[in-house]
Parts: sequence; structure tokens; C-alpha cells
Amino acid sequence: MSEIKKVGIAGAGTMGFSLAQIIAKHGYEVYLYDIFEQALEKAKKIMKLNQETEVKENILTQEESDALMARIQFGTDPQGFKDVDFLIEAILEKIDIKHKFWSETSKIVKPDAILVSNTSGLSITKIAEVIVNPERFGGMHWINPPHIIPLVEVISGEKTSDETASTVYEFCEILGKKPVRIKDAPGFALNRVQFAILRECLHIYENGIASIEDIDKVMKYGLGPRYAVFGPFEVADLGGLDIFHNISSYLFADLGTEKDSFGKLKENFENNHLGVKNGAGFYDYSNGRDMEVIRYRDEMYTKVAKVLFGQD
Repeated sequence: MSEIKKVGIAGAGTMGFSLAQIIAKHGYEVYLYDIFEQALEKAKKIMKLNQETEVKENILTQEESDALMARIQFGTDPQGFKDVDFLIEAILEKIDIKHKFWSETSKIVKPDAILVSNTSGLSITKIAEVIVNPERFGGMHWINPPHIIPLVEVISGEKTSDETASTVYEFCEILGKKPVRIKDAPGFALNRVQFAILRECLHIYENGIASIEDIDKVMKYGLGPRYAVFGPFEVADLGGLDIFHNISSYLFADLGTEKDSFGKLKENFENNHLGVKNGAGFYDYSNGRDMEVIRYRDEMYTKVAKVLFGQD
């Protein structure tokens, strides 16, 4: 990490110019590249507006904002990547276009530069086929809007080295993000979860179980506040894995190919690890952690409800 001084970003669209500001804000030099000069000019205008807002809201001083912008270079020449230590590609989400970019650019950059794609779901292994020294290449999937959403998926393809993945992960942490390690799979983790939910919501609507409006209310007023605080495994631990196991025994068959509770859920149930209620589940709740989690749940659910629904 100490060797990373300059970061290249390919693509000056919404994600690209947002990443440039985030990274420059943390003291790195940035080269923001796009093949279209007009895209760079538009990025400059929006970035200026963003910076004016941050100064107005006292997020940054004018001096800090000026220094941030001074650390960002703009250009249409890929040769500008020749001295970067870390390169993020955020161009059009088409494999042939990404292949063309990386086949050319991986020959321009330094041989030890870290290379990542901000693809939302294209195979990292497939993209890496055209890259020189593919062990230094991985995925770094930011979630829009990246200046607000903390999650970044760090994806390892078949040839991604452990050192590369660890460096990308640590870089995310330095930028104040919440990275997760993911193996290369279609849609990675976030979009697999997101589209599994959308698929089931479409099924519920198409089968007349509930209206579009009511399905959205189920998410906003039921699952949404929960998942703003806890993940699915934590929610199950709080609800009781015996209950989730029993519901799975009749509901899974109607949802997919699994006919019953399976995997870690079934294993926990059979070992009498029922979650918060008896001290162990997907997580460990011994030594008073059960009470801590319950207290945290109630405090955070209350805060979320106040923010989202104006409750006093």
C-alpha cells in the first residue's frame, strides 16, 4: 500500500468522476481518462458542483477542496496510465470493449501496477484473458452512488493473486469503505442477492399474491429496516434458527429446487445452535453478546424508523 501514490481511472462517467473525487480526497494523485473530451468536460462541471456543495455543507474547507481538485488530472491519452500504481477501469459494461481496453492498457502500465475492473457482474476471469500479468488483476465493484454507499466487492478471478486481492481490500479500507471478498461468479454477491429478491417479487406479483405497491411496502416497512442494520444470517439468528428451519421445511420447496432446510441452517438446527436465544447460531453470542446484540437491534431499528418514517 505504501507504494501506491497515483491512481488511474478509465471512464469519466458517473462512477468514474465520483471515484476520482473519493480517491483524491484521501491524498492520492489521480489521472481521470476518457476517450471523449466532452465526457471529461462534463465530469469537471459536475465535480465542481459537488465540491461547492461539500464546502457549503462544511464537509471540506475551500482550501481542502481546491487541493483535492488539484490532485486530479484529466486526459484522453491512455499513455497517462504509464506511471500509475493502481488502475480502475469503469468503462462500458461490454466484454469486447473491456477486452480491447485491457489488451492495450495492460501493456502501457507498469508491470507491477494493480489493475481492477469496476464491472457489475462480468467474469473477472474472462476479462483477465487479455491482460499481461493477470495475477495483478481483480474486480473492485463499487455500488452507486459510491460516495454514499460503503460497500465495495473485491473479486478474485482464477488468476488473481492473494497479494493483489489483499492490496485491493486494504485500499478500500483506506478509502473508508466496507470491502467484502468475493470469488468470481455471475453477478458476484450483491447482484445475486438483489436479483433473487427481484425475481421472487416478480413471481409474487405475476401470481396475484400481492400488488406491486404492497410488495414494495413489504420491503420498505418490514425487511428494509431490518436489513439496514443486520444481514440475513444475523436476522435469522435473532429470529431463532429453529423457526427459520421449520419455515424452510415447507417454504423452500415453493421457492426453488431445494425442498427443505439445507447447508449451514440445517447443520445449526441439528446441533441445537438456534441463534441469540441459546448463545450460538451463524454467529457466537456467548459471554453476554446476546444481550448486546438485542440492545443494539432495538436502538438501531428505532433510529432507522425515525429517519425513514419520521417516527418520534
